Amino acid sequence: MMPLSYSIRISLGVITATVLGMSMASVSRSATPATDSSSWTIIDGAVYGAKPDARGPIGGAAGYVDIVTGGDYTVRTVDQLLDALTQAQAGEVVFLPGDVEVNLTAPVYIERLVLEIPAGVTLASNRGQQGSSGALLLCDALDTPVVLKPVGPNVRVTGLRLKGPNDRRYLDHHRRSFGEGGKGREYYYKLPTSNGIVCHVPKLTVDNCEIKGFSHAGVFLRGGDGHHIHHNYIHHCQYNGLGYGVCHADSQSLIEYNLFNWNRHSIAGTGQPGCSYTARHNVELGESLSHCFDMHGGRDRKDGTNIAGTTIRIENNTFGAEKLPIKIRGVPEQSCDVSKNWFPNHQAPADAVVAAEKTHVSDNAYGAPAVVK
Repeated sequence: MMPLSYSIRISLGVITATVLGMSMASVSRSATPATDSSSWTIIDGAVYGAKPDARGPIGGAAGYVDIVTGGDYTVRTVDQLLDALTQAQAGEVVFLPGDVEVNLTAPVYIERLVLEIPAGVTLASNRGQQGSSGALLLCDALDTPVVLKPVGPNVRVTGLRLKGPNDRRYLDHHRRSFGEGGKGREYYYKLPTSNGIVCHVPKLTVDNCEIKGFSHAGVFLRGGDGHHIHHNYIHHCQYNGLGYGVCHADSQSLIEYNLFNWNRHSIAGTGQPGCSYTARHNVELGESLSHCFDMHGGRDRKDGTNIAGTTIRIENNTFGAEKLPIKIRGVPEQSCDVSKNWFPNHQAPADAVVAAEKTHVSDNAYGAPAVVK
């Protein structure tokens, strides 16, 4: 199926996505958007918001310059994929052609299958090459703890579509669990959760992928530093109470040139010491269940502190969602800097960022037309 194409337009102070003339409600959830120059604005020579770089469009796909088109192993089935991942050595590529669909539901449900990627190995498809959507790895088992797991450093996952089992919000289930007279946490977690990529090791790269439908996190960085998450389209990770596009535990990452939509928090962190991220040149397309970029504090962890991570940098992002863009739920050990972002639906710093000490909010653009404050 050929990917549909989005363009971001500024209309009445709100960023809206149009897809071949259709409204957002009529868009297939597997559509692949591409931003145009409306995702940033220039004021007095300075760029505010998310501007594509030389590697291609924000969100990747057509026009991305680093598409992998072949590999040392070419696979089309689950068994071939498992065999190739067992044999592959650092520097080698395991490649799935763009027309391949691998359904992992049965082996994940029955065998608790996890696709483990060795150190230095690239798992790839060709999303964006001559209209290709990229190979699809999908799992419909609600209890999917992890689909892809790097087991050594310097793993790359590129050009794939990764589809999870749960793209819904489950608002009623959350209210029954935690509302007045609710049945509590144990009841809430009887509904299993899912993760796409879970990483405990350093230097994971995820680029030019479409990741959607995971109730806990599309990408869960549980440990390691030097992670690079860029030029992806990550959406519909929105199970209420969880629902993260990219989630951090004891990890550090650079998150840039991604498109986000229909997540609860597109970027989140547990906030424990060492938890850090830089987010730049990302676009929130318009729909979010809660605030878009997040860092938890000690109150969330119930560890007796007010620590909200170590270092956070949020710069040159464009927030099309009407929900609160940024919430830092405690005090970073070092600092949180928020600058050069564009908030078209928010008129002042207090409308766009909720934070405590050590968070510095300055030189951002608000409203459309944009005004710097």
